[in-house]
Amino acid sequence: MRKIAWFVISITLALFVLVNADVACAVKQDPPVAPDFNLKDLKGNNITLSSYKGKVLVLNFWATWCAPCRAEIPDFIEVYDEYKNKGLEILGVSVDEISADQVQKFVERNRMNYPVAMATSDLFRNYPPPQGIPTTLIIDRNGKIQYKKVGMMSKQELIDLFNRFTQ
Repeated sequence: MRKIAWFVISITLALFVLVNADVACAVKQDPPVAPDFNLKDLKGNNITLSSYKGKVLVLNFWATWCAPCRAEIPDFIEVYDEYKNKGLEILGVSVDEISADQVQKFVERNRMNYPVAMATSDLFRNYPPPQGIPTTLIIDRNGKIQYKKVGMMSKQELIDLFNRFTQ
């Protein structure tokens, strides 16, 4: 009976670590071309991947209820302020199940200075729903997915990745 209990505890602990671990990976060799998308931001503006051509896009899947998502927002705001004129763009994609108006209130309260759109089923056809949130993709100036991270991004990580993929 003790062996079974330890086995269950070990498996539970291993699953907990896996679920809560940050997972980051640079795409190797020939990075895939990011599929185009057509979204409306919370202000009603059309947003497409092709509108970001020539810029580095940070595509961030997040939710208002997600503590790590909320924790990374101030860093995203700072980096966007500092690097927007150098070719960095950030697009927050909310996976919330609340209304766009409620997400907009959250965006305003948190002074998010980058565009935010609601995730759609069309988007998830080309970009599978994230395994966890936050999930961030870095799409280079040529529209290729260069990097993916499941977990919180720091200000320094964003800056380093931007610098790496603007070369």
